[in-house]
Amino acid sequence: MTVDLVVRNGVVVTPGATFEGGVAIDEGIIVAVGAESALPDAEKSLDAGGSYIFPGLLDPHVHFRDPGMTYKEDFTTGSTAAVYGGITSVLDMPNVKPITDRPEQILLREELIHQKSYVDVMLVGVVVQENVEQIIPMAQAGAIGFKVFLGSTIGNIPAPDDGVLLDALGCVAETGLRIGFHAENDQILKHRVRQLQAMGRTDPIAHVESRPAICEAESIQRMALFAKYTGAKIHIYHLSSKDGMEMIGDYKKNGLDITTETGPHYMFLSEEDMEEMGPVLRMNPPVRSKEHGLALWAGINDGRVDFIADDHSPHTEEEKMNPDIWKAISGFVGVETLMQVTYSEAVVKRGMSVNHFVKICSENGARAWDCFPQKGSLEPGTDGDLTIFDPNRRWKIDRHQLHSKNRVTPWHLWEGQGLPVGTIVRGQVQMWDREFVANGPGGKLIRPIVA
Repeated sequence: MTVDLVVRNGVVVTPGATFEGGVAIDEGIIVAVGAESALPDAEKSLDAGGSYIFPGLLDPHVHFRDPGMTYKEDFTTGSTAAVYGGITSVLDMPNVKPITDRPEQILLREELIHQKSYVDVMLVGVVVQENVEQIIPMAQAGAIGFKVFLGSTIGNIPAPDDGVLLDALGCVAETGLRIGFHAENDQILKHRVRQLQAMGRTDPIAHVESRPAICEAESIQRMALFAKYTGAKIHIYHLSSKDGMEMIGDYKKNGLDITTETGPHYMFLSEEDMEEMGPVLRMNPPVRSKEHGLALWAGINDGRVDFIADDHSPHTEEEKMNPDIWKAISGFVGVETLMQVTYSEAVVKRGMSVNHFVKICSENGARAWDCFPQKGSLEPGTDGDLTIFDPNRRWKIDRHQLHSKNRVTPWHLWEGQGLPVGTIVRGQVQMWDREFVANGPGGKLIRPIVA
């Protein structure tokens, strides 16, 4: 038997095993994983040079801005950055123009993904006051799940009222999919903003103070209660607080199907960095005190936090770099740097096992969003997505060399160890030895696997 591609001479890493060997892919599907002696001949053979061979890494929270805001980013530039970051699949958010609130928008964006993306993409549909009847059609069109913006953020998409939310969670439960929340109490944060602005505060810490941890905790508590009564599976995006994490841990113990993510900026940066970086680090919800970061780090290790995601949010320099923190827009790029920063800080500096790194950066995100084992695994018969990762490669981030359309990032000049050196999507080699070698786009919409 001769297959299309074999990646040899690597160290294969899954959440449960580490061994020397490689992976064989034929017609875009994994057909063999094992020692060199277990691998078939191939039309194309690549030498991993002793680097790690991971299941394709995921970033389950990006904003590629396509369509409608492509001056910030689009599927081509965003997916190119993802490829350089070792990312084979992303979960793209619905606050584009027009918002992804009906099945026609899912289908439109699927076509854009096929035409422009170098990685595979999951899409979530947004739930708003007027579109509960669109939830099941969006699921049928291929949405991987759903999102509600409970607090004010980019796009100013208002949250549904509680009655509509209950109806929506009931509809989502019927689909078997998951619904996630930007969990911030809008009334509290707007009240705090008014108070701080009345005091004349325009400094970076005013943004942190305007969105206290109780904003997040209250929203999590309310959505967990709604989930209990409707049977919906729920997710909390970009968890930022110790308070919210402890609450989620309790709900998990009590059997609620609730998942959550956090990002490296919440674990490894703090409001002290906000004082120095100012608008560069403005994000919703904000980075908080080191106490919260340490708690989230503990949660990512013990399972209360399920996986890592970045909330890649590109904006222009003009939108970001305003000394008045209220006029600076929230968000920054990160899909290209997510895995190297997380590996360096978590594995190299803090001793996380490489197996757990794979679990939180690949498998768990795919499980939460109902596409495992198609994504996030090395099981024969699943998509041939691989990330080749050199654990010894040193790096220094220069934002001017990133591949997003806009490049403001708090990781500029950050130094570390461990770098993606190869990205393979369904058997197509997109990046090798840090060179972009893709033949062209052809990304696919990842559809959920729901029993």
